[in-house]
Amino acid sequence: MTEPKETSNTGYSMYEAIKEAKRCLRCKNPSCQKNCPINNDIPDFIYQLSKGNLGEAREILAKKTNLPAVCGRVCPHEKQCVGHCILNGKSAPIQVGKLEEFIADFDAEMGLIKENLPHKTRGKVAVIGSGPAGLTVAGDLARQGFNVVVYENESEPGGVLLYGIPEFRLPKEIVRREIKRIEALGVSFLTSVMVGRDLTIDDMFARNFDAIFIGTGTALARDLDIPGRGKSGVLQATYFLRMVTLYNGGNVDRDEVPVEEGDKTIVIGAGNVAMDAARTALRMGAKSVTVVSRSGFDKMPALLAEYNSALEEGVEFLWDAQPLEFTGYQSVKGLKYRKNGEIQEIEGDTVMLAVGSRPASRIVSTTTGIEVNENGYVITRERPYGMTTRKGVFAGGDVVHKPATVVLAMKEAKRVAEGIASYVDAIKLLDL
Repeated sequence: MTEPKETSNTGYSMYEAIKEAKRCLRCKNPSCQKNCPINNDIPDFIYQLSKGNLGEAREILAKKTNLPAVCGRVCPHEKQCVGHCILNGKSAPIQVGKLEEFIADFDAEMGLIKENLPHKTRGKVAVIGSGPAGLTVAGDLARQGFNVVVYENESEPGGVLLYGIPEFRLPKEIVRREIKRIEALGVSFLTSVMVGRDLTIDDMFARNFDAIFIGTGTALARDLDIPGRGKSGVLQATYFLRMVTLYNGGNVDRDEVPVEEGDKTIVIGAGNVAMDAARTALRMGAKSVTVVSRSGFDKMPALLAEYNSALEEGVEFLWDAQPLEFTGYQSVKGLKYRKNGEIQEIEGDTVMLAVGSRPASRIVSTTTGIEVNENGYVITRERPYGMTTRKGVFAGGDVVHKPATVVLAMKEAKRVAEGIASYVDAIKLLDL
């Protein structure tokens, strides 16, 4: 098995970034921009970069995104901007993500952006959850003169960006840096507060919030109900990733991480979470890692780049394999599966489940008037965009739709932020 290679986070040098930016054709109808979920003005920021105007480039990005350093690293560029660059015809598309990453990192190092912020007199908004959706709503509303308070269950804000995406894909210091930038907009963060347990939606309205945004994502991992599920060593991939983050941050001991050195590890699922868990397991010393997928390679939900990286690092793949049973006595020893009509078994000391997620009901179950569909996703309306069936309560991101990417959660959140702003303006006007 090959040693896992560490992904470089140094990115482009100044020379490399400007050289790459100069290749941009500045198309009249830029398909890169049309296929960016948040409609970043890609040709213009790249053009400013090509001239060395990094401040201008950063200001153009800041109009559409609160998380450029994150998007530059983890957006599925191959399916969006880069994948639709006209230079794909020559197999040399502009590396938009790397350019965005470069500008954001340069800005952080040099302190380019000092925004002129309005007084926070337009209204008071609570945001529940500090993942991509929550941070986007908070940043957008703060820039428009709203007093925003973010409530986060964990001891540190960041949500899935901090606890769900591995260090080698998204360094934690990058996430912390982006959060400090949003905090500098005047946003307040209250951590270690679980809404639905420590306080409710009703409590928040009693604190004079004009509107509340629920951006809690899909906090509950879906299970796999087959014989042997209760055996020791069968766990959720999201739990594993969270414990690795806590261990790397010095918050838990190594024995709290549920993959031991020398383990044979199985990951069930073939999405990006499965790839993250597989690659992280290798970094934690697993002897072998096998990804087991119920579907074929052609239906793999993970990005091709993530699959290729996992393959290069030594992860093995088992396609079209239907899990049947977790074997072993009290501790798991392997997985029985059906493939091509035959029942087979693979050894495993640890089996991780990465078969999807769903919203938790903690918030909606402790208040009244917020309706969900049969799958537990919050129901919202078009006008004002993102408002739930309870007046003044909005929702967006994965808690409303099926789990998606960081940038798609941001796209949705930006529209909800507009809905919140129009709603609060309307109720303030009616109070005159």
